[in-house]
Amino acid sequence: MNKFILRLVFCVVSLLFCTASFAQDNSGTEDVMRSNGKIYVVVAVCLTILIGLFFYVFSLDRKISRLEKNKD
Repeated sequence: MNKFILRLVFCVVSLLFCTASFAQDNSGTEDVMRSNGKIYVVVAVCLTILIGLFFYVFSLDRKISRLEKNKD
């Protein structure tokens, strides 16, 4: 399962770099949110969601591995 986690992390990082390379010109929304300080709230919420998802997948993987070991 460590290979699975490694592949998952690699895919997420690859997707992040891919989306950054296809970024469009600033439409003004980012500047308004940055000037108001709300962009940091958006980034914090996104990071919290991603960290929560990674923690959930990691704990689920550990539980499944434990169940597979106890089954044998």
